[in-house]
Amino acid sequence: MELLPTIWFIVIALLWTGYLFLEGFDLGVGMLMKLFARNDTERRVLLNTVGPVWDGNEVWLITAGAATFAAFPLWYASLFSALYLPLLVVLVALIFRAVAFEYRGKVDNHSWRARWDWAIALGSFFAAFGVGAALALTTTGLPLNANGDREGGAMAWFSGYAVLGGLAVVGFSLLHALAFLALKTDGDVRHRARAWFVRLLPVLLLPLAAWALVIQFLEGKPWTWAAVLLAVVAAVAAWFLAKRGSEGRAFAAMGGFLVLGSASIFGAVFPVVLPSTLDPMFDLTIANASSSDYTLGLMSVVAAFGLPLVIAYQAWTYWVFRRRVSAAHIPAAHSFLPAVAARAFTTKG
Repeated sequence: MELLPTIWFIVIALLWTGYLFLEGFDLGVGMLMKLFARNDTERRVLLNTVGPVWDGNEVWLITAGAATFAAFPLWYASLFSALYLPLLVVLVALIFRAVAFEYRGKVDNHSWRARWDWAIALGSFFAAFGVGAALALTTTGLPLNANGDREGGAMAWFSGYAVLGGLAVVGFSLLHALAFLALKTDGDVRHRARAWFVRLLPVLLLPLAAWALVIQFLEGKPWTWAAVLLAVVAAVAAWFLAKRGSEGRAFAAMGGFLVLGSASIFGAVFPVVLPSTLDPMFDLTIANASSSDYTLGLMSVVAAFGLPLVIAYQAWTYWVFRRRVSAAHIPAAHSFLPAVAARAFTTKG
């Protein structure tokens, strides 16, 4: 097995895992704006927990896609062209979500805020679902021919596996967000988030557990089965720790669950990067989909310097904004638009 393609397969798997860990609670908090928060003050508490970090978290998605493009161009070309429609939905959802984060608080008007709250919630849901569907199809396969092109129409990608992957990431994101809110907030939001986490963990992790088991039954190796068992242990530990009130350790246990589950899925399909459901001979692997050794070597040098800097900067950001947020920290709402525009929105609302 070639060394550099293997290393970059591991790097890309780690980038996707990092994205799911960081953006997972971020997207989950967005969905909880409508599912969990009871009033505008609580919604502002939720927004303030992710306000300093949500845009930095999305960098991991861009980095994962860029690394795939540079290290495995055939994987990138086949995956992104076959999934053009769902990935377009993800892009639009992320745009609406980002605009909503910026615009929601510009006018002190209920209907104005309500519309942007829905944009955040639905944008977060469709982004999480689309990313989950794409990752699931990366591991279960697409109808690719010998040239790596998709066979069938625009919806040829849609399958039970796509739905399972979408639900898996949505469920994990919601649960991860509840663990994050229990760690990052105080007061009633904190206690309700912990209670919801304990109550919903067995349900919300079912799709992700099913995805991991499907992959193991199809392509599992002894060590990936072991990783699945350890992931179950981490999930059980997270449940007990949250029930005990150890919120930081519960959040860390959820991270361990994600890392182990991700390792079991990516490890089981290795060295295949994108299976073909038409014929195993058409599978894309680290050998036939990778860039040249020169390109991978140059990327390795750049990544060896760049990635630690990015990780260190993001870790510093989380350290600076490590304090808990509560309703007592939320100031009175006010408009940022000129008085005439604010009155116009108020009249319409």
